[in-house]
Amino acid sequence: MKKSIKATTALAPVPVVMVSCGDGKESNIITLAWVGTVNSEPPILSISVRYGRHSYPIIKERGEFTVNLVSRDLVESTDICGVISGKDEDKFDFCHFTKGEGVAVRAPYIEECPVALECKVVKQVDFGTHAVFFGEILNVIADEQYVNEHGTLFLPEGLLAAYSGGKYVTTGEALGSYGFTAKKIQRKK
Repeated sequence: MKKSIKATTALAPVPVVMVSCGDGKESNIITLAWVGTVNSEPPILSISVRYGRHSYPIIKERGEFTVNLVSRDLVESTDICGVISGKDEDKFDFCHFTKGEGVAVRAPYIEECPVALECKVVKQVDFGTHAVFFGEILNVIADEQYVNEHGTLFLPEGLLAAYSGGKYVTTGEALGSYGFTAKKIQRKK
């Protein structure tokens, strides 16, 4: 039996990422779980940032950011970057992160993260509590071990962290791959 409850942000699990923005001493890291893919060509993603966060004016003014994918071994640092403010602490120093020099944007990437997506803001939509920044992915920086012989990303199961119901989780077990049901559908015809 199903039951209706108050409307809430119940979508889960969602990716958890660290978004880096700014440059030099003005750089910051914000932990976000409200991110998503929006478009394929050109590749565009979205991030939702609360207006009161230190990173909001930096991203708004500079028009760029880098989305750093979080591996399971970085969950503690990811949580730290979500609970301390960049107004009070240099999160790169606090977490002993190495600033990678951006290739397509000025925003640094986090060397310790397996993948970084460099984005230029192409649109901002304002809602009650959050601004949604749509970023065109201009460049992807990945550890060599996660790039296959065809030059595309290969991310092992269980590598990346996600967020669900206030907890950091991982999605470590494959249940199928895109199109795995196609043969079954063809046999039924």
